[in-house]
Amino acid sequence: MASLISGATFGAALTASGVYRPSVIIGQFRLDNWHMIQAFLTATASSAVIIRVLERLGYVSIKPRGWNTMGWFARYDGNIIGGFLLGTGMALSGACPGTVFVQSALGIKSGLYTLAGAMLAGISWSAFLRHYLSKPLPKDSKHSPNPSIAESVGIPRSVALVAFEAVCAAVIASAAVYGGATPDAKIAPVIGGLSIGAAQLVSLLLRKCLVGVSTTFVETGDWLRYILGGGDQPGCNNIMFSAGMVGGARLLSTLYPFLTQGATEEVAPAVAVLGGFIAVLGARIAGGCTSGHGISGTASLSTSSMVTIGTAMAAGAAVTHFLSL
Repeated sequence: MASLISGATFGAALTASGVYRPSVIIGQFRLDNWHMIQAFLTATASSAVIIRVLERLGYVSIKPRGWNTMGWFARYDGNIIGGFLLGTGMALSGACPGTVFVQSALGIKSGLYTLAGAMLAGISWSAFLRHYLSKPLPKDSKHSPNPSIAESVGIPRSVALVAFEAVCAAVIASAAVYGGATPDAKIAPVIGGLSIGAAQLVSLLLRKCLVGVSTTFVETGDWLRYILGGGDQPGCNNIMFSAGMVGGARLLSTLYPFLTQGATEEVAPAVAVLGGFIAVLGARIAGGCTSGHGISGTASLSTSSMVTIGTAMAAGAAVTHFLSL
């Protein structure tokens, strides 16, 4: 029940914020719509403060996400390659592994195709891809398995948090001043970001863990394998969380229909399926998506999350520019 309620809160927050719209995601990569980055950084900055407060109260203990490796060229090559694929998939589909559930709940057709591609990626990962594209980190006493920015730079965590909040505030303010208003935004992006931060608080209070979505697709694949007679019975917390997202998004749109009104940019079905597959494949290689690595991992000041999301944003912008040529 905790996963269902947390998911419903998160789905409703994504809906209210407007970041689920394909036009907002693709527009951010085109650098002509700054709604997503403002909401995203507000959600991340508020989540970072929430994490710190709850840790000081002794309610939770959150470790930064560790590196993901493919064993090709560096201990963090999985974060770079996975981030690149995640950003590419988002640019193609106009969705991420989290917003695709909101798009599907609201009847956005390209979201349903993206969801199909994402599910196919999760099933493929569960069946065989993870055995080839994911390796455990080598044991190395010289490196922390869960490095934070504070550890990487060699400064106190409190100093790193203040610096992180200052950077987020500066980028949000700059985007608000120079980026202009978003035509299809129903509420201010900062308010939307704070609602996502509130959903993060609900998840921490009820589940004592941060939000994350992309594992849902692998869990679905694990259940399919189990039903077909292979492997141990998997859990269902991630599936319940995503089901809650669908319900929360649908409920909010029913109660406050103005939040979801307006034209929505659609993506061609084949492109949406391909984008969904690539995005989830990248998320699993990197060990998280824009929810797990972005809103949650970055808020915990995880170095691997910042590498992943930085690469994803750069890749998304590059792919969008290439497709516009």
